[in-house]
Formats: sequence, C-alpha cells, structure tokens
Amino acid sequence: MSWSKLKQQLEGFLSPALEGRVEYCAPGYRYLPDKSGICYISVDKKNVLNMGDKTNAIRWYQTELEIKNDPELRLPVSSGDIEAVRLATKGPVPEDRLIIMARSRKSTEYAKELMSAQAALVKSNFIVVANKFLTTPIEESLDSSEMVLNILALVDRRVGKKRILGMAEIMELKHPVVRYFYELRRGAL
Repeated sequence: MSWSKLKQQLEGFLSPALEGRVEYCAPGYRYLPDKSGICYISVDKKNVLNMGDKTNAIRWYQTELEIKNDPELRLPVSSGDIEAVRLATKGPVPEDRLIIMARSRKSTEYAKELMSAQAALVKSNFIVVANKFLTTPIEESLDSSEMVLNILALVDRRVGKKRILGMAEIMELKHPVVRYFYELRRGAL
C-alpha cells in the first residue's frame, strides 16, 4: 500500500478531538529492502515519536537500573505478588520486607519488558506496524506489547471515553511514549 493511502486511512481513524493535532509523517521513503522507512508521529506540529530517535522530549531508558530508580514509576503490588514472594522465601519474613521484595521483583520484570519494547520500537518499521493495526481488531492493538500499536489504538476514534478513562491503571505500566499519547487523548475528551 502506498504511503499516501496508508496515511489517509490512519488519519481517517483519528479521534475527532485529535484531528489536525496528530499527524503521521514520512519525510523519506524506503528505497532499500533491508532499510526501514523513516516515519514519525507529530502532535501540534512537533515531532513526538521518531522510531529510532532517542533525543526527543519523551523519556527513553538506557538501562534497566534507570527504570528501577525512576521516581515517577509507581508499580502497584497486589496480595498475589506478596504471596508469591512469601512462598519463594520459605521462611518467616516480616510483612514490610515482603512488600519491598515483591515491589523489587515486579520492577525488575517491568524493566525487562520496557527495555524489550524499546528495542522492538527502534527496529520496527512504522509502515508494517500501521498495516498490521489496520487489519487487527482494536482490542488486540490496545492489549499488545508493541508500543506503536498501543499509540495508534489510543488515538483511534473507536476507543470511547469510558474505555479511555478505565485504562488509567494499565497505562501506569506502559512506556512514557504510550502514556504521553494516553494523556493526550484523555485531555481531548
């Protein structure tokens, strides 16, 4: 599918509140089969998401330790997480220490998922992901671990106000890029 047709279809799915604000751009086309196309998403004429550019305003993590030490990161710890740590320790451990251990374990898992998602984003081809978005149900795109699919689904008009507002807790566990687009959409409701 040509870029102009793909762009037209993607912009046709934009939420009415975001029309004219969110734009998909492709300043260069793909000439070599092994080189991915240069594409980015801009909001209010500012380049927000360039697939391989880590110099934009949104925070990119370089290491797992940066993610673990991020003061803005708030991972909810459930009683199931605490119980899993209790079973793994096989001994009497104070309750407050179990909570700390469960939070540490959860932040490690989260950091690995986030680093993996960032690596996939840098290597991905926007055009391929956009075509995948157009052919899959919106629920799959929202639940996907792929950041670009999440972003395209969040700005989609098929995702209603009630669903957006109900996703607040899930969005805390997403990459800052996805959270940015979530806040953009939530603010446009």
